[in-house]
Amino acid sequence: MTDLSQIVKAYDVRGVVPDQWDESLAELFGAAFVEVTGADAIVTGHDMRPSSPGLSGAFARGAAARGADVTEIGLCSTDELYFASGALNLPGAMFTASHNPAQYNGIKMCRAGAAPVGQDSGLADIRALVERWTTEGAPEPAATPGTVGRRDVLGDYAAHLRTLVDLSGIRPLKVVVDAGNGMGGHTVPTVFEGLPLELDAMYFELDGSFPHHEANPLDPANIVDLQARVREVGADLGLAFDGDADRCFVIDENGDPVSPSAITALVAARELAKHPGGTIIHNCITSWSVPEVVKENGGTPVRTRVGHSFIKEEMAKTGAIFGGEHSAHYYFRDFWNADTGMLAALHVLAALGGQDGPLSGLVAQYDRYAASGEINSTVADQAGRLAAIKTAYEGRPGVTLDELDGLTVTADDWWFNVRPSNTEPLLRLNVEARDAATAERARDEALAIIRG
Repeated sequence: MTDLSQIVKAYDVRGVVPDQWDESLAELFGAAFVEVTGADAIVTGHDMRPSSPGLSGAFARGAAARGADVTEIGLCSTDELYFASGALNLPGAMFTASHNPAQYNGIKMCRAGAAPVGQDSGLADIRALVERWTTEGAPEPAATPGTVGRRDVLGDYAAHLRTLVDLSGIRPLKVVVDAGNGMGGHTVPTVFEGLPLELDAMYFELDGSFPHHEANPLDPANIVDLQARVREVGADLGLAFDGDADRCFVIDENGDPVSPSAITALVAARELAKHPGGTIIHNCITSWSVPEVVKENGGTPVRTRVGHSFIKEEMAKTGAIFGGEHSAHYYFRDFWNADTGMLAALHVLAALGGQDGPLSGLVAQYDRYAASGEINSTVADQAGRLAAIKTAYEGRPGVTLDELDGLTVTADDWWFNVRPSNTEPLLRLNVEARDAATAERARDEALAIIRG
């Protein structure tokens, strides 16, 4: 029997195909998804990985066997699937492994209106059913099976995004987009069509083997080509999408990466201009600049744990208008509280194109502190190392600790957060300070304990 604990993660299903899971298991997940959600209709989509169409089709068969009508939207980005779930008010399943290597695939599931499915909101129940059925045999089909049909929503998705950001008056811009052979190559041409943009397209060919680089722009090695191209052609900015195109990373005209925290602050200011006094969600690893900018623009910042299910839950609870994460996930109330890197990219284009200065000057007001970026350390005992850090800093004058997500240690002029990975024997460290020298000292002291 397949060990589902190896593929069912905190928010999704993800593993190597066919070693860890295959179409027969996908069919059971489809049946279990319908059983747990109680849906009589669902929507599915998939990315460009070679295994995605087969897995998605098997999931649809399993769902239809349990009596649900399935609308397949075919090739799409994850945020396009969220659009379909929201616009059609149907539970959805997206087949993708996002930025993971080519041999992986997975499922991101949501309830109607793009509401999240996490461990505490249905995923554990889905896993339990699949485990039972793999042992006892598949369930009997419904008396009346559902239907499976196709629908193209790319044009509707693009049109909806364009209603959320006013791009009518922007100046002409030269933009380089690196799609990483992922789904950005499918969505960008339609979303950008008709805008005053000179588009320089890099790696737009859909290829799940990722022949040029991994589709993970969070790794600096994977944006080197984009940075060079921006400098070479004298572009106004560069955009990099991950494999399923739900995250977007931004490069300025000098080829330098723009911090996702700075983008979060920029978009927050723009959303607060539309919705004065609104609430903005940010996770505990975003820069100090995010809550500062939110307050300066009359909004209320709310800090939460890392991860889309936590962000979406907090957005629903507080009625927040926008949320951002250090990993370049951006969430919008106007997009069913779901994350869409494409909408964040449109905000950047609107902000840059609405004034005459360069992007580096525009974002400088939002990029106020020195940061380490995420530093991973392999440790044998995650809990033991976290306890050692807590012991080392607890009781220090002027230092506070909180355990909202991992451990955050805060002083007057620096802070750091350490979180355990859910899937690997790693601790992830993020440090920020008022200047680079202080950030380096805080980083080195924390790492000495983590790796000690």
